[in-house]
Amino acid sequence: MKALSAFRLLLLASWLGAAVFFIAVAQSAFAVIPSREVAGGLVGRNLAILNYIGIGISIIALLTSLIASAGTNRILLWAERVLLIVFGLACAIAQFVITWWMLLLRTQMGKPIDEVAADDPLRIQFNNLHEYSSWLMLTAMAATLIAFVIISLRPHAPGKKAGVDEFDFQKQFKI
Repeated sequence: MKALSAFRLLLLASWLGAAVFFIAVAQSAFAVIPSREVAGGLVGRNLAILNYIGIGISIIALLTSLIASAGTNRILLWAERVLLIVFGLACAIAQFVITWWMLLLRTQMGKPIDEVAADDPLRIQFNNLHEYSSWLMLTAMAATLIAFVIISLRPHAPGKKAGVDEFDFQKQFKI
């Protein structure tokens, strides 16, 4: 079971690192690329990848959490599972609801978003959706971080032979 916990930690840490890196890339894209429309397309494409990976990781981590040791604290195990569900749902809602709605609004605008007046109802709604998207990303990151801490602090049961060093090969191969 220790190997499954390590696997879940690896998955969660990978996604969390990618999410932090995504934030830096998004800010850099808007600072460096002259066209905000192109920068938005680049950021949107990378965000979609991050969301799909997050959904996949949450499902895998949730399924592997169903294989638990007998001595595992059930409350912490269920807290981990709830956090993994929150993580997956945040990614799914961001990808399949918020992003779709933002694309619909951009289509209705008919021109680049920077050319739409700031007081236009479509622009206001787009900006609100962008804020919701940011909050969902922060929610997914927080849930992932807390689940990571819960998994990493979980005590693991000793091996089958208590007190025997698993890596002391001289004792294991004595004739």
